[in-house]
Amino acid sequence: MRIDRADSEAELLGPPVSNAEIVKVVAGDFEVRLAQTEAEIDAAQALRFRIFYEEMQANPTPDMARLRRDFDAYDDVCDHLLVLDRRRGEGPEGIVGTYRLIRRAAAAKLGRFYSAAEFDVGPMVNYPGEVLELGRSCIAKDARNTATMQMLWRGIALYSFHYNIQVMFGCASLPGTEPAHDALALSYLYHHHLAPPEIRVRALESRYIKMDMLEPSSYEPRKALARVPPLIKGYLRLGGFVGDGAVIDSDFNTTDVFIIVKTELVTEKYIRHYERGMREHG
Repeated sequence: MRIDRADSEAELLGPPVSNAEIVKVVAGDFEVRLAQTEAEIDAAQALRFRIFYEEMQANPTPDMARLRRDFDAYDDVCDHLLVLDRRRGEGPEGIVGTYRLIRRAAAAKLGRFYSAAEFDVGPMVNYPGEVLELGRSCIAKDARNTATMQMLWRGIALYSFHYNIQVMFGCASLPGTEPAHDALALSYLYHHHLAPPEIRVRALESRYIKMDMLEPSSYEPRKALARVPPLIKGYLRLGGFVGDGAVIDSDFNTTDVFIIVKTELVTEKYIRHYERGMREHG
């Protein structure tokens, strides 16, 4: 399956532009932008290690444990979105949040999107427009608040507008590797937020776990929504959908679902944020 839908990498990447020109928003003490140095990427990987492996008890490779960094081949081809608390510093030391952004051109360099290890991403690969895979989202424990998450989303919005992204997607996680414990949340997601057939990604057959474990009439949707992790709720507020089937990720000690967000469905609240950011920093 061919990932790119253009005749050349130049067409995929678009006209040359520095990272500094794509995303740049400052709000009070906080700034969101793309990483511009190896030191900033290294700091983002260190933050990911602290969150995923020390706090959430994922299982690092020996090299990751030795270096105390979370890394893989996608780090060399993606864009790294950063939120900095400028009270801590305006370089690597100020990084309190990060997202990994992978477009078609980046995925084509490695032959597939990251989430293809768990899901059949054919509907995303074949989508007639630019798509963006989101991943490795994390925020430092002492910076986990609405303001930090809003800054990340403002950055994603500016990036999406710049590259004319039509669909954003990626894996999102529920803690733990026993899906039965998450039957309420998984059933709610399936019954109330399942993607339409034309963009419905399905878990790989060898890893597929049924999400609709409960009957819709057996639970109260509001109570079920309370069991959904905050990041997934954020995607739902953006008009997001889930794919069909969950997957156990033993390395990260999580149960993963596939998230799809069509940018045309982004709520008016976020559109106002994004347009204001573009006027201020365009």
